[in-house]
Amino acid sequence: MSQIVTVPVQSHYYQFDQQGVAFNMWYLAFLEQARNGYLAARGFSLEDLLASGHDIQLVHVEIDWSCALRYGDPIAIDVSRARVGTTSFTLRYALAVQGQVGATAAAVYVIVDASIEGKAPLPPGLRAALEQ
Repeated sequence: MSQIVTVPVQSHYYQFDQQGVAFNMWYLAFLEQARNGYLAARGFSLEDLLASGHDIQLVHVEIDWSCALRYGDPIAIDVSRARVGTTSFTLRYALAVQGQVGATAAAVYVIVDASIEGKAPLPPGLRAALEQ
């Protein structure tokens, strides 16, 4: 299976400012949609994670912009695994419109045990999906 999964992201009018460009905070929502699509494409959906008694917390994100995403643009996000640790993993993102990258990002996620609300090891199914 390819390391990169391309996830189309649906944008909405309210995510854009009066200049017609995506407001900065919405990039985090785009990344979350892409993360969930990536995990599902790799065989371990967010629903699978939640059913295992775990959840994801974003603990670090970096975003670099090179051009604006505009209202109506078809956004496609290439997602790839950067690192898999014991209780966390890192994904890289390239947000593109018609092949032109408008932003890149990296995000670190920690797995938490929903019942104790503390850090937990990656569930085996998630680890397998990330490492395949």
